[in-house]
Amino acid sequence: MFEKFLKKSGWTDIIISTVFILFGAMMIARPDSIVTFIAIFLGLIFVLLGVMKLYRYYSNGQADSYILAISIVSIIIGIIIMFCGHIILSFFSILIAVWIIYSGIMNLQTAIIWKDYKSRLWITSLVLSLLIIVAGIYLLVNRAAIIQTIGIVIVGYGIIDILENIIFIKKIDNYLK
Repeated sequence: MFEKFLKKSGWTDIIISTVFILFGAMMIARPDSIVTFIAIFLGLIFVLLGVMKLYRYYSNGQADSYILAISIVSIIIGIIIMFCGHIILSFFSILIAVWIIYSGIMNLQTAIIWKDYKSRLWITSLVLSLLIIVAGIYLLVNRAAIIQTIGIVIVGYGIIDILENIIFIKKIDNYLK
């Protein structure tokens, strides 16, 4: 009984991981379409939550201005997300890219300190910090790369999870003995 549950759970995880791989592949191949889909989906969720709160406000019979305010704000946020998803993503992409560049500059400073201490690691640290800065600049110029990078990570996660679950399913008999 427990063995069947574990095997079924493992196969369910494999199916979920396959969906993750497909979603990640779409993020790599069509980042703009995925951003549009996510923006519309999240925007609709906010609008629906707002409409439900608005219905609750009018059906409750009490004049609770807090519920009315929450519903209106939720609907407005949903509409903004649906129609300005790319702008919001661009803003966050710029923040992430600037943070990566900043991190690379801080690592560059550390490399210089390593050089002052006559450490042999300073060249490695210098090269890695320059690569981080270049990656940040690339992400700043090519904002779709962030979505594609997330897609690559999701595909990698899905593949590793599938392999882990296949091993788990094959080894269940050994674990239960």
